[in-house]
Amino acid sequence: MNQKLFSKDFTLVVIGQIISLFGNAAIRFALPLYLLNRTGSSILYGTVTACAFIPAILLSPLGGVVADRFNKRNIMVVLDFFTAAVILAFSLLMKHTNLALSVTITLMLLYGIAGAYQPSVQAGIPALVSPDRFMAANSVINTVSSFSSLAGPVLGGILYSAYGLEPVLWLCAICFLISAVMEIFIKIPFEKQISERNIWKTLKNDFAKSIRFIRKDRPEIGNVLFVICGINLFLSSMIIIGMPYMITEVLALDAAQANRLCGFAQGALAAGGLTGGIFAGIFSDKLKIQQSGRQIIAASLCVFPMGIGQILTSSGLINYLIMTVCCFFIMILSTVFTVQMMSFVQRKTPQNLMGKVISVILTISMCAQPLGNALYGVLFELCKGSEFAVILLAGFISLALAIGAKNLFKNLTVA
Repeated sequence: MNQKLFSKDFTLVVIGQIISLFGNAAIRFALPLYLLNRTGSSILYGTVTACAFIPAILLSPLGGVVADRFNKRNIMVVLDFFTAAVILAFSLLMKHTNLALSVTITLMLLYGIAGAYQPSVQAGIPALVSPDRFMAANSVINTVSSFSSLAGPVLGGILYSAYGLEPVLWLCAICFLISAVMEIFIKIPFEKQISERNIWKTLKNDFAKSIRFIRKDRPEIGNVLFVICGINLFLSSMIIIGMPYMITEVLALDAAQANRLCGFAQGALAAGGLTGGIFAGIFSDKLKIQQSGRQIIAASLCVFPMGIGQILTSSGLINYLIMTVCCFFIMILSTVFTVQMMSFVQRKTPQNLMGKVISVILTISMCAQPLGNALYGVLFELCKGSEFAVILLAGFISLALAIGAKNLFKNLTVA
């Protein structure tokens, strides 16, 4: 076990994450926006992004099993090469197929790959750093993720508004190829586990073992997971669907300006995540798990100015600025919360169950995301002209959930 944080292997993981997550952020921004620009339909936009989450939900448990039973480095390399191939295939076929169908299939593949990929990264951290550095390591991973998510939509928005979709596709494919080649040189300690001959039986047994661990051995993890699902359903989904829809279809902005500003807004989200990750890393020794509920309460309160601004002024630029600033602070708070929760799970989970437990957490928490995306796609369509009501509803529900869960976080311990 490496005692220093930035060993060669952990550094390569971090750099690989920067490159691949940059490509991921840019392509996930550009493809749905391209579809929204071409159709103008929030229902189609919400439905397609909801469908995209389904493979991630289905493949995340498999990714956890594979992460515990195979070399995590090899998993990351193969999946990055495969992602590059998917993007290249879409770029060659997009003019010859139905747009909505091809975008949906491509996004489903990209999200599915990410669902299988992330358990390997998260489960690899305890193998590369000592337990007392878990918080700092998770902070670094969240920080580089946020940095890539900052640069991806901003650069993607500039390229997309100036030159169209194709340059974004080629840039993203190159990012995944570079990341895959770099990851070949990573060495992650690996101990092979005994597996059933039937892969489906192995998957079923491992998933059941993880659920039993969460329910019976560590029920506090299950309680936290329930809160995360609620936040994803009512808060995260509103931002994912509401921000691009409001900027490109509702606010009084011309099309080219709206696309650029949408990229900047997505960048502001990532900048908030970057700031939150840095904050969590710097103050990792001072952050108390018992006080983590305050972040969710504060994040919920940040939603209300977004809706109130819609009522008080019709200025598209002012409402854009209010929305962007509020989402920036929401991301700071939610990132600190995420770092604390992931470190908490890693401390409570044995190494032989790490990948499986993390994959179960990712799977269950993601189940709320497609439901929320589809829900807000319909709500924004039904409430045309009164979009502020949808935003305020999300704020009230999220705040009620956060206040109700405050006592849960007060009782958590890391021992």
